[in-house]
Amino acid sequence: MAEPALRGKSLPGFNHINTYYDTVHGMHTAKLLPGEYYVTTHDEAVVTVLGSCVSACIRDRVFGIGGMNHFMLPLHHGEKPKWAGSVVDTVTRFGNYAMEHLINDIITHGGRRGNLEVKLFGGAKIIEGMSDIGMSNVNFVLGYLKGEGMSAVSQDLAGICPRKLYYFPRTGRVLMKKLDNLRNTTIIQREESYMRTIDVAPVAGEVDLF
Repeated sequence: MAEPALRGKSLPGFNHINTYYDTVHGMHTAKLLPGEYYVTTHDEAVVTVLGSCVSACIRDRVFGIGGMNHFMLPLHHGEKPKWAGSVVDTVTRFGNYAMEHLINDIITHGGRRGNLEVKLFGGAKIIEGMSDIGMSNVNFVLGYLKGEGMSAVSQDLAGICPRKLYYFPRTGRVLMKKLDNLRNTTIIQREESYMRTIDVAPVAGEVDLF
């Protein structure tokens, strides 16, 4: 049986994201890897697996336009994040880039800032012997929302277990499953690779929120 056609196609700028038809949920689904984000105006799902990384699930609760990001702060430049009224260091700017691009793309495609609903997940401590980068990610995203005058309607953060996450921007529904940390070497390897990449990457420029 042929898969139902997606109404339209991925929005401009998201053609590189891996998408597939999920027969369990009966809809097209975008699969995010560390460092990616996705926004949709269709009735789609977004799925990812989180270890130390954090995902913000954000949507316009009136128009159903929304998406998800999947990010981690780099380890270099050990200065603690600074918030409103102070200089934001280079580490924090990676997080700002991830959050602001997601929010701006939702607004660009018809969402309104006043309608935004935020849910937060991730930030586990899954890599033994390493500083708790998961908690650093959690502290960043909570501080970011506070600085922007926003708050999460729900969250599941920190702990020691990876999480598999399905997000349905049209309705705001989230399905989350905590995974066995001891059996998820793939997650650790993927995040360690991502960490090495961002630790040497140039810092993205500032993004102005609409």
